[in-house]
Amino acid sequence: MSDAPDAAKPIPLPVKDAGPRGFLVSSAPHLASGATTQRIMFDVVIAMLPLLMVAIYMYRFSAIVLTVITVAGCLAAEALANKLRGRSLASLSDGSAIVTGMILAFSLPPAMAGGSKFYMAFIGGVVAIALGKAVFGGLGNNLFNPAMVGRAFLMICFPAVMAMWTPTAKMLPEETEELALSKGVEVSALTQADVDAITTATPLYQAAKVSEYVAKANAEPEKAEKYQQKANEIRDKMPGLWRLTIGNVGGCVGETSALLALICGLWLVFRGIADWRQPLALLVTVIVFALITNAINSERFAGPLYHLTSGALMFGAFFIATDYVGAPVNPWGRLIFGAGVGLLVMLIRVFGTYPEGFMFAILIMNSLTPLIERWTTPTPFGGHVEA
Repeated sequence: MSDAPDAAKPIPLPVKDAGPRGFLVSSAPHLASGATTQRIMFDVVIAMLPLLMVAIYMYRFSAIVLTVITVAGCLAAEALANKLRGRSLASLSDGSAIVTGMILAFSLPPAMAGGSKFYMAFIGGVVAIALGKAVFGGLGNNLFNPAMVGRAFLMICFPAVMAMWTPTAKMLPEETEELALSKGVEVSALTQADVDAITTATPLYQAAKVSEYVAKANAEPEKAEKYQQKANEIRDKMPGLWRLTIGNVGGCVGETSALLALICGLWLVFRGIADWRQPLALLVTVIVFALITNAINSERFAGPLYHLTSGALMFGAFFIATDYVGAPVNPWGRLIFGAGVGLLVMLIRVFGTYPEGFMFAILIMNSLTPLIERWTTPTPFGGHVEA
C-alpha cells in the first residue's frame, strides 16, 4: 500500500457579505413610459373623431352606418377569438378592435352602407380581426395591418361594390345640375337617395383616365386628336386642389379631407403616439416621385399636390403606416418602411391598374418588415468579433 498522505481537501473560500443590493439586472424594457395599450388606442380614436364628423357632413348617415357596423364586426370577432382560446374578454376594452373597425370603415365606399350591402362591412370587420390578428395570436403578434386585411378581403369578394363611389352631399351647383339631368328631374326634386344611387369618379380615377388617354394619343398618332379630346374633357371635370383639401370629392368615407387628416395626424405625432419617421419618409418619397414624373410629362402625370391631397395618402400616412406592430421598431427601419410605402403607392397609381394603391403598399411592406428589421438592427457593442 502507498504511504502517501490523503489528497488535500479543498479549503472553502470565505463568504464575503455583498452588502445591500444596488440594482436589479433584468431583461428589457428597463424604463416605463406610463403609456398603455388602452391609452394609445383611445388617443387614436379621439384623433379620428374629427374625420368622422366631416364624413358625416359629407356622406350623411352612410358614414355612421359603416363605422358602427365595422366596429361591431371587429368586437364580435375579438370576443369570439378570445372565447375559443379560453382567454378573458379584457381585450375588448383596450380599444384596438375599435381602432381597426374605424380605420376599415374610413377605407370603404359610402355606397356599402346603402340597401342590403351593409352586411359586407360587418364581414369585413370580422375578417380584419379573425384573419388579420387572431390567427397570429392576438394584438402585437400580427404581421399585417388588420384593417387592410379586411379591406383586401372585401375587394376580392365584392369588387363591384368596392368600386361604387357616390358624390358628397355638398356637391357644387353645376354637379348637382348634371346629376339632375342624368336622372331626368328638376334640381329641386333631387333627393339624397338619388345622389346615393349615382356612381361618380374619384379624383385618382380621373387622373388615371387622363394618363391612359394621353398614352394612347402618343401611341396612336392617327387617333391622337380623339384621345386628347377625351383627356381634356376629363381634365376639365377634375376637382381643384381646394376641394381635394377639404374633402368635397367622391371617395372613401374618412379619406377625403387631406387637410383634416394632416392636422389630426400631426396631433398624434405631437402626443407621441405616432412616429414622425414613417409619414415624413412616405410623403417625401411621393413628392419626389410625382415631381419627376410630372417633369417628364405634365400632360400625362399629375403633380405632387394632386397626389398628396387625393385618395388615402394623407390618412394612411399618419393612421395606417404608423401602426406599431406592422412597422419596424428601429428608427432607420421606420424611414425605410415609410419610403417603401410611398414608392409602391406611386408605382401603383402611375403605372398600375388600380388608381389607388395604399392598401397594397401597406400589406407588401408589412411582409417585408422582418427583413427590414434584420437589416437595420444595430450591432451590439462587442458583437460580431472574430475569434
